[in-house]
Amino acid sequence: MTQTYLTLNNGLKMPQFGLGVFLVPDGKATIDACLEAFKLGYRHIDTAHAYQNERGVGEALKQSGLKREDVWITTKVWPTEYGEGKTLPAIDKMLKRLQTDYIDLLLLHQQVGDYNGAWKDMEKAVAQGKVKSIGISNFKENLEDFLAHATIKPAAIQVECHPYFPQTELKKRMAEFGTVLESWYPLGHGDAHLLNEPVLVELARKYAKTPAQIILRWHIEEKNSVFPKTTNPQHMKENFDIFDFSLSAEDMTKIATLNSGKRYFTDNLEQQQRFTKWKPAD
Repeated sequence: MTQTYLTLNNGLKMPQFGLGVFLVPDGKATIDACLEAFKLGYRHIDTAHAYQNERGVGEALKQSGLKREDVWITTKVWPTEYGEGKTLPAIDKMLKRLQTDYIDLLLLHQQVGDYNGAWKDMEKAVAQGKVKSIGISNFKENLEDFLAHATIKPAAIQVECHPYFPQTELKKRMAEFGTVLESWYPLGHGDAHLLNEPVLVELARKYAKTPAQIILRWHIEEKNSVFPKTTNPQHMKENFDIFDFSLSAEDMTKIATLNSGKRYFTDNLEQQQRFTKWKPAD
């Protein structure tokens, strides 16, 4: 199977498919999941300070024997670490937790707090070689104002995305900056209704795949970066087994009919303020 890559707006090539470790406990669980993923051919791990398992990711990379440049690590700064003069020290702590001297992609995790100040520090981290690429996660409001202040435009934006909510408008909005869309809840939070949609079941039969594999292949065709979370080795193998077929234009048109605007997680800026009141441990 051949991994696919996306070229970011800074010219770097990012593995399009990876493993997400949201809610995976730090320590053995994270280490074992990442090592299994590496064994299968995964080369992209998506973590965050708020996930509290960066140490496990770093330890797995160390134990894997893989070259650092062959693995892409995405992680995220939490709002309590936002601010010019505040985010750079947080990045240094991140590097220690990950046991690495650079981060491939660093995202602002939520759009609350002093994210403009944090972005300035992230731009400094790029200049210092501590971070290769920077981007944003869960940004919706005042996006144009943020982009106007950013000297380096986001290489990626990570948001909820699946066939029910394909983020068509956001992708159009970010196209002028060459910003790649990264998907969380790529399988619609495992919603049985989505996984049993007739069009997906039909395509699964056509290609001798599962509906979940059809959705993940849809993400690949859509040029989304995707990293479903699992610690189950069999599911991990099945998720990655999507590079031996392609969906036709007709298939993609059929899947497009599933767009209903349905989301599995919604909040507003007022609700997001709670993120400034919880500080993840160092």
